[in-house]
Amino acid sequence: MAVRTAAPTTGWLLRGKDGRLTAYAPAQDGLTRWTETRPGGPGWSGPQHLAMPGLEPYLSIAQTPEGYVYLTGLRRREHEDGRAETDVVYTTQFQTGRAVTNWRTIGTPYGRDWERADQMGAPTAVVDAEGLFIALRNAGNGLSARKQDAKGIWGPWLDLHGSRLLDTVSAAATGDGRAELLAVSSEVVLRWRQEEPGGEFVRTLNTPAKPVPGSPASVSLGDGRVAHFWRDAADSALLAQYPEAGQEGAEAPAPVPLASPDPGGSGPVAALRAAVDGRLCLVLAQRAASGRVAVAVVPDGQDDPAAVSWAEVGTEPCAGAPALALDGDERVVLAFVAEGGGLRVARQRAAGAEFGEWERA
Repeated sequence: MAVRTAAPTTGWLLRGKDGRLTAYAPAQDGLTRWTETRPGGPGWSGPQHLAMPGLEPYLSIAQTPEGYVYLTGLRRREHEDGRAETDVVYTTQFQTGRAVTNWRTIGTPYGRDWERADQMGAPTAVVDAEGLFIALRNAGNGLSARKQDAKGIWGPWLDLHGSRLLDTVSAAATGDGRAELLAVSSEVVLRWRQEEPGGEFVRTLNTPAKPVPGSPASVSLGDGRVAHFWRDAADSALLAQYPEAGQEGAEAPAPVPLASPDPGGSGPVAALRAAVDGRLCLVLAQRAASGRVAVAVVPDGQDDPAAVSWAEVGTEPCAGAPALALDGDERVVLAFVAEGGGLRVARQRAAGAEFGEWERA
C-alpha cells in the first residue's frame, strides 16, 4: 500500500440551514457524527456511526450555500488474490441530522490500474459556483481533479499538473464561488485559483518554502479573498499567506509568521472569520505542542501578524486537529475530538475572545 500522510482536516464542524451544528470524525469502516439537538446547544445527539466498509480514516468535507454537506474519502478494498482496489467515494447529507445518501464512487484517474490508484493521496473537496470539485495528489505526484457541474454530472478527470506534491491539498472558495487550491512540495508551495466563479483553475507562481506535509489549510475571508496557512519544516511554526486587497495577477504575497506559544504545534490550523468584541477578526485554533487546543484572534487590518498571542484552552489533549464554526446564536464554537473518541465543545463567552468550559457531547 502506498504511504499516505494525510493529516486530519479542520472543516469538520458545520452549521446547517436550521442553525444546528454537526460534527464529523473518521472511524473504522465509516465515520462518526454528532448533531446539536437545538440551535445554539448545549445538547447533542450521537455519536452515530455511519458505515462505509473500506473507508480510510480521513474525511474531506465541503458545504454548499444551500447547506448540503459532501463527505469525501478514499475506499480501499483488498481482494483474495492480493489486489487492492482503491477509489474516491463521497456521500451527501441534505439536511441536518438526516440520513446520508448511498456512497458513490467517482473512480480514479487510472481506470482499472489498481496499482497506480493505490499510490494516490487523500482527496480534498471544495464547492465552487457550479458544484462539487475534488482534487488529489496523483500517482505521479502532480494534481488530478474531477468536477461535478450544476446538473450533478461528473466531467472527466483533469490533469492540473504540478510536481513533487506531498499528499493532501487544502481548498476554499470565495463567496461568489471562486475556488483556490494549495499544495506543498519539499521546496515550494503551489497554488491554483479560479479567475472566474466556477471557471478553470490557473497556476500561480510558486512560493519558495519548506513546508510540513499535511499542514496546509485554507479559509475564505468573506471579502473575495482566500487565506492559506502551512507549517515551516524547520520548527513547525505557522505561516500565513494573506492576499492583498484587490490583488490581481499570478504572484502571491510573501508568507508571514504567526507567533505561537510553542513552535511545536502540529497539523493544520482551523480558521474562522467572526465578530469578536464588536470587530471582525480571524479566529485561529491549532493543536499545540502540549496536545491541547490553542486559540488566537487576529483583528482585521492588524499590521503585524507576528504579534498574535496564542492561549491554550482547557487541559485535555485532542486527537487530530480542532475545528471552528458559528452556532445558531452566532457564537464562535471551538471543538475537538478527545483521544478516547468523544466530542468536546466550548462556546464563545458573550461577544468576547474567551471561551466557556468544555462540554462533553
